[in-house]
Amino acid sequence: MSGEVRPAGGAAAVPVVGAVVVDTGCGDRVGEFRGVAGPYWLLRPVRGGREWEADPGHVRAASARERLAAWNARCNARSRGEVL
Repeated sequence: MSGEVRPAGGAAAVPVVGAVVVDTGCGDRVGEFRGVAGPYWLLRPVRGGREWEADPGHVRAASARERLAAWNARCNARSRGEVL
């Protein structure tokens, strides 16, 4: 997991698949970048769950603290048997 980005056709920078990002348009929801679908980016909760579409203009890289909190939530969910 890294916060690396690569340019996308001279427009906005697209994160690498697996990068942890924050969707500020969805209540600062933390997710893993999964790809691009039309004008939207597909994000998936780090601890598992359904993907959602995010407006790239409302997505930013997650801070180290946000990444740690998301991975801690994933580990806790896994220990409860909620995540494989």
